[in-house]
Amino acid sequence: MKHLLTIAGSDSSGGAGIQADLKTFCALGTYGMSVITAITAQNTQGVDAVVELDKAMVKAQIDAIFSDITVDAVKIGMVSSSEIIREIKESLLHWQPSFIVVDPVMVSKSGHHLLQPEAKEALINDLLPIATIATPNIPEAEVILDRKITTLEEMEVAAKDIYKLGPKSVLVKGGHLSGDAVDVFYDGSTITKLTSLRIDKKNTHGTGCTLSSAIAAHLALQHDLITAIAKSKDYVTEGIKYGLSIGKGVGPLHHFHNLYNAED
Repeated sequence: MKHLLTIAGSDSSGGAGIQADLKTFCALGTYGMSVITAITAQNTQGVDAVVELDKAMVKAQIDAIFSDITVDAVKIGMVSSSEIIREIKESLLHWQPSFIVVDPVMVSKSGHHLLQPEAKEALINDLLPIATIATPNIPEAEVILDRKITTLEEMEVAAKDIYKLGPKSVLVKGGHLSGDAVDVFYDGSTITKLTSLRIDKKNTHGTGCTLSSAIAAHLALQHDLITAIAKSKDYVTEGIKYGLSIGKGVGPLHHFHNLYNAED
C-alpha cells in the first residue's frame, strides 16, 4: 500500500482540509497521514475562526513521519503564514519526497481568506518551485498572477505564466467558468485540456482539496500526470454527483461513492 501525506489545515465539519484528504486517500486504496498546519472552526455555512499551529510543531510532525515511514507522495493544502511555508519547504527539501502536489488554498468557498497577505509571496517563492504539480483554481490563479482570468484562452496563458514561477507542471482548474468543467494542464511543452461534465449540484464543499489529494494518490500509484489528473477528475465528478446533504449550507461531496451504494 502506498503512503500519502497531507500537509494542510483541519476542517471541523469534515468536508475539506485534511479530513477530505484522508478520506480521498482511503477511498483510492492508499494509506493516509497528516501534518496539521492550522485548526479551523467551520461548517457548511462558513469559516468562523482559524488558529495556526506553531511552525516548530509543523516541522516536528513532518520529521516524525519521514523518519519512520516511507512517504510516496505529499499534498500541500492550507498553509496560512510565511513562517510555516518556509518550514515546510526546508523540511521537504531535506526529506526529498518523489511527488509534491501544491494546492494553493487562499480563500474558502464561503469567501473567508485563509492565507495571510504577507504569505502570498512565500507561497509563490517557496512552495511553487518545489511542486511536481500546482493546482490553482481560477480565483487562486488570479491572486498568484494579480490579474483577472475570464476565458479558456486566458487560462492557458495563466498556466504558462504560473509554470514560469517554478513548478514542474500546472493545472488551472476551470470550475468557476460556465459550461463544461475544463481544466488546463501545462508541463512546459504542451497544453492539454481536460474536460468533464459539469454536475449542477449544491454540495461541492472540499472539491479542490479532494482533487489535489486524488492526484497525489494516483501519482503515488505510478500513473503519469495526465492519467492521474483524468482519474482524479472522474473521482471528483462522481463525488459531486452523489454529494451529501449535510448541514444548512454547502455540503460535502461523497468521498466514498465508489465504496457504498451512493444512491442510499
